[in-house]
Amino acid sequence: MDSQKKDPLYKSFGYAFEGIGTCIKKERNMKIHCAAAILVVIAGVILKISSLEWCICLTLFGLIMALELVNTAVEAVVDLVTVFIWVVNRGREGGKPLAKIAKDTAAGAVLIAAIMAAIAGIIIFLPKGLTFLGF
Repeated sequence: MDSQKKDPLYKSFGYAFEGIGTCIKKERNMKIHCAAAILVVIAGVILKISSLEWCICLTLFGLIMALELVNTAVEAVVDLVTVFIWVVNRGREGGKPLAKIAKDTAAGAVLIAAIMAAIAGIIIFLPKGLTFLGF
């Protein structure tokens, strides 16, 4: 049996919201994702997208923002480990190629999701936008 008592559920939610807030404040790309989400919501209201289209947009927002949070966590852990290795090696480099792979791969996951979301956005919004503009 586990002898350590877990924090109450509300504290766990608090930690999660703190992590989201930190990412929004400190990460430029998360700010861009949030701005894009706000613009899509405005466009969705104006163009009266369907319930299914809203579900697609919300799912894609969640996916991209969750991946950005994971990417930020990966970068922080890699930086922490890299600094630890540097200290243990008394100032000699070590682990840099693996650190680069981890960071680049995590960033690539966010990029793939963002590209797919942009394509889905074009599919959803372009026809409605053209109709709205009278084309």
